[in-house]
Formats: sequence, structure tokens, C-alpha cells
Amino acid sequence: MRLSKNQRQHRIGQILESEAVTSQAQLVELLAAAGVDATQATVSRDLEDLGAVKVRTGGGESVYAVPELPKDRVAPGDHLRRVLGEWVVEVASSANLVVVRTPPGSAHVVASALDRAGLPGIIGTVAGDDTLLVIAESGPAGGRVGASLRELAGL
Repeated sequence: MRLSKNQRQHRIGQILESEAVTSQAQLVELLAAAGVDATQATVSRDLEDLGAVKVRTGGGESVYAVPELPKDRVAPGDHLRRVLGEWVVEVASSANLVVVRTPPGSAHVVASALDRAGLPGIIGTVAGDDTLLVIAESGPAGGRVGASLRELAGL
């Protein structure tokens, strides 16, 4: 079966959590066994997008792993810029609220990246399907935050 890029990458993440995957070819085979069509080149790009790295296990074997990004760790600026540039299609602000629009099913990706980024002036986010609400500090901070998000998204 053909999955969207996000669905396929989610499936790859699940496989890497449950299996010791030593090569891209092995990962292609595991995906095929799960009924997912993917080439080695596609898997290679997916692993890079996911930030997967090879780590040495206790037995000395090198396996792929996707490092977790804890909620209290600040997301790198390049990651935030890439997420916003890829997923944000519109930003509007009013007082201390910023409304960010994304393609359907993508708002949570942007909200998570913003929550982890620790940008100044942002209190938190609430994500729906294709829209997220960014709550800025009280007063007119929404305009500043909105302008910052538009710049990061390249809008």
C-alpha cells in the first residue's frame, strides 16, 4: 500500500522503536512485510527527515534510532524554521492571539514544534486539524509573535 510521507515516516518510527534495524535494506523489507511500498532511496530520505542516527547497542551492533526530543528541550532553530516553512500557510494575529493555518491534519506538527522551541512571548498552543491558536503574553504581544512566525515560515 502507498502511504503519505507522514504516515510512512510514522510507521518507520514505530518499526525503529520495536525492531533492531541495522540497514536501510532491512527497513525496506520490514515495511514491505507490513504492506508498505517504499524504495531504499525513499527510506533514506525518511530516515534523514526523522533525524534517525545509527547507535551502537550493548552487543556492539549498530542500529537506527530516532532520538526523542523531550518537551523541556529547546528545538533547534533550523528545525523550527523547516517545520514552519513546510507546514504554515497563513498567520494572522489579534491582541495576544495568533491564528496559524496549515494543510489539513498538520496543525499538531507545528504546535509541537512551537511548544518545544521556547520562543519568547509564547505561553502555549492549542491545535485542531488545520488551525492552531498560539497564545502570546498579555497585551499586544500577538502582533510581535505573529510577525516572528510569519518570518520563520517565509511568509
